[in-house]
Amino acid sequence: MTSARDHFLPVTLVATGVLLAFWPVITGLVEAWSTDDNYSHGFFIVPLAAYFAWERRAQFERAEVRPSLAGLAVVMLSMVLLVAGMLGAEYFLSRVALIGTVAGAVLFLGGWARLRVLLFPLAFLLLMVPLPALIFNKIAFPLQLLASHVGEYSISAMEIPILREGNVLILANATLEVAEACSGIRSLVSLFTLGIVFGYFADHRVWVRSVIALSAIPVAILANGLRVASAGVAAHNYGTEGVEGVFHDVSGWVVFVIAFLMMLAIQRLLLHFAPPRRTPAAPPLAPRTSPI
Repeated sequence: MTSARDHFLPVTLVATGVLLAFWPVITGLVEAWSTDDNYSHGFFIVPLAAYFAWERRAQFERAEVRPSLAGLAVVMLSMVLLVAGMLGAEYFLSRVALIGTVAGAVLFLGGWARLRVLLFPLAFLLLMVPLPALIFNKIAFPLQLLASHVGEYSISAMEIPILREGNVLILANATLEVAEACSGIRSLVSLFTLGIVFGYFADHRVWVRSVIALSAIPVAILANGLRVASAGVAAHNYGTEGVEGVFHDVSGWVVFVIAFLMMLAIQRLLLHFAPPRRTPAAPPLAPRTSPI
């Protein structure tokens, strides 16, 4: 059996090589997290992924060590993506290549069994990678229209006169535009990440974790629609000034908390209607009798 000391040198060399090769990518990621509010949660992804990997350390040590040349092929393909991304200014490819290189290195040094143990932490790292602008815009615009629809119906239900033209809501005292920043994609990405983490700690069953994570999609859409509706009510009563400044900033946090409470309610419902099976307790051992 190999010890951790036997793997220290190759792991250190591989980690150093990955760090040197991907240093511009890593610094670019940190800059994106710092400047783009849609991906500010990226700062939490790496520590959480490291925790998930550390939690699996016993399984990782027990897994069979059988280095695979397929890992070298994955590393080479990732390096091609790195070069293509850097030359084409497509940062998404180079950032995904970083995760692919780490996965390939694990496969090359430890084999398929050890890669399977770390599959979830490695896949979780994908959440730190900002989406390409083309895909981001394809998602953001429909969300803008959907938030506008939900806001319009909610405001109309309160018998407030409103007219919607695309993503523009026209009220008697103000005109509101559901901009890209108000589309809900920011809360969707953050809530989906939170849903994965919350589901991971809340339940050990894979299907329950998946339901909690996927519930972030309708919850984020509904919560953001309610935010638009609340802005419409404020604009109806106080004009445009009522939805600017403090209201705009605070409402985002309030809606995020409400959305998390919705996800918590979903988790409680799942726990109520589908409780985890309890393993029967082992029967007590019979007392030993000694011959007289």
